Amino acid sequence: MNINFEGKRALVTGAGKGIGREIAILLAKCGAQVTAVSRTEGDLETLREEINCQILVADLSDASAAQNAARDAGAIDLLVNNAGISVPQTLLETSPDAFDSTMAINVRAPLLISQVIAAGMISRGQGGAIVNVSSQASQVALADHAAYCASKGALDQLTRVMALELGPHQIRVNAVNPTVTLTPMGEMAWGDPAKSAPMLAKIPLGRFALPRDVAHAVAYLLSDNADMIHGALLPIDGGFLAT
Repeated sequence: MNINFEGKRALVTGAGKGIGREIAILLAKCGAQVTAVSRTEGDLETLREEINCQILVADLSDASAAQNAARDAGAIDLLVNNAGISVPQTLLETSPDAFDSTMAINVRAPLLISQVIAAGMISRGQGGAIVNVSSQASQVALADHAAYCASKGALDQLTRVMALELGPHQIRVNAVNPTVTLTPMGEMAWGDPAKSAPMLAKIPLGRFALPRDVAHAVAYLLSDNADMIHGALLPIDGGFLAT
């Protein structure tokens, strides 16, 4: 199976590190012209040393900044809403600030960016594809992740509504739902073996995901090979949800 994005323009948020960086690199290798968004300019500069890409520095927790980044990206054919944060706190200790910032980046930013990008896709009349990077935490409760679980559950439902309303314009929308992925954020939340061991024990494949595992699934969903997959929530969890 060949994935070829020659002539396509892709926008990847949260592209400076981890999953987003891996996605940006893979899409570029498949021929896409990539625009990478991150709040950390240094990360984007090192990414640009690896691939030929346009870079945009933006703090997506700010609504205006998220909208402006989407507008500055120009005409986009493939959108990956990957940027996300996790602030591990117990339910009783979850602060208003942590909840609000998590929802702003994990849910509101994908909504605002998708509004701008999808409007452009509709005006050009050539369709497009969007993938939202969600989590298994949208479907299974995780201790110390109240805000994160809530945000990813909301993102899954946003994905379904996007699929419902954008499908008639031939804009496909799907989500991927990884298990713990070994990124800097994943290492921070799950680096303690005492905490990670019970989670690993629930994954039949016996390992956490790597960023490339997620990137491969995202590239497939963006490609014409997946042209009848729409409104799906694809687990990338080594069988966690099957147990």
